[in-house]
Amino acid sequence: MELMDANLCQVIHMELDHERMSYLLYQMLCGIKHLHSAGIIHRDLKPSNIVVKSDCTLKILTLAWPVQHSSWAWATKRMVIDIWSVGCIMGELVKGCVIFQGTDRILPQDLDPVIEQLGTPSAEFMKKLQPTVRNYVENRPKYPGIKFEELFPDWIFPSESERDKIKTSQARDLLSKMLVIDPDKRISVDEALRHPYITVWYDPTEAEAPPPQIYDAQLEEREQPQLKKLIYKEVMDWEERSKNGVVKDQPSDAAVSSNATPSQSSSINDISSMSTEQTLASDTDSSLDASTGPLEGCR
Repeated sequence: MELMDANLCQVIHMELDHERMSYLLYQMLCGIKHLHSAGIIHRDLKPSNIVVKSDCTLKILTLAWPVQHSSWAWATKRMVIDIWSVGCIMGELVKGCVIFQGTDRILPQDLDPVIEQLGTPSAEFMKKLQPTVRNYVENRPKYPGIKFEELFPDWIFPSESERDKIKTSQARDLLSKMLVIDPDKRISVDEALRHPYITVWYDPTEAEAPPPQIYDAQLEEREQPQLKKLIYKEVMDWEERSKNGVVKDQPSDAAVSSNATPSQSSSINDISSMSTEQTLASDTDSSLDASTGPLEGCR
């Protein structure tokens, strides 16, 4: 995998215009569509699992759950959990903070900020919940929900022109369709890709590309014994060479500057000497300028 510049946690604290935000979301949706077409539900989409480059290209990390064909009908309905995650990420990109603060563990209490903002679920949806969760929700105060115009007011979106105001309305509409508690009423990946806020980037060669090849874990299991033997042999050979003062493949004395000490020359390729400066480190960084990379000409 190519080296990326940062994860989305850093981008969240930047002031993104609509072009960059919608392009990042488009790539997330394309990635999810490809995973689902390969029979994989991610289930752990979050800013730290998404990496970006300075030209706004994006990659999704950590695949979570391959689906067995026998459970495909069941899993298909639950694929929209990834859409919920994209909605939460989009909300963070807009607000610059987590919109539904939860815990590291999955607890009924994690539903509190969701219900308080989006409203108490319908009785129809409550029937789908596990008894313990249903009892918890039913014993909570009833909330009517907050309008999305109040949750995501105009002033938190970029608004420099009439076109931006139209984009703001589209962005809020997409959020309202992704952040739906009932998964049966939530927008699908294909529908989201065709949404006015996203479809400007739609490219059939990307969105309709063949699904990725599913990784064969059994192949690794078959190769592990052989790899262990090779690693063990390499370690033993290295210890033997070090013990005898003979280390193969070392550069000759002529290849090392006469001004460098042994410790200096041995650390030339050390990872600690690499630059860790990231191109998305601050809001004032120009590396994500809309005139570069795939966003060229958007403004």
